[in-house]
Amino acid sequence: QVQLVESGGGLVQAGGSLRLSCAASGRTFSGYAMGWFRQAPGKEREFVAVISRSGGGTSYADSVKGRFTISRDNTKNTVYLQMNSLKPEDTAVYYCAAKYSGSTYRIDEYENWGQGTQVTVSS
Repeated sequence: QVQLVESGGGLVQAGGSLRLSCAASGRTFSGYAMGWFRQAPGKEREFVAVISRSGGGTSYADSVKGRFTISRDNTKNTVYLQMNSLKPEDTAVYYCAAKYSGSTYRIDEYENWGQGTQVTVSS
């Protein structure tokens, strides 16, 4: 399995930016599609973004499209989530996850998960 550790969360004002990182170890990073998910208080965990093994393909939830950018650096075994124009409704614990081979939006198909990092956006 691949071990994942998120970092970069924090408290920001609405309209601000934050960059999350997810460092992977223990397995061949380039063999996995990587996703970002989030879970707000009282809600189910939801899809945010996914990036393909090579980094050539990305997809986003409608709620974050145009504001968030997912990227990866396979030489550093790291995936990023750049979050701009943050809104209070973006407040959640953000998780990165790995799925061997092809990309997917389905949360149940991800095999490994990080511990999560809290993002809080104030008005």
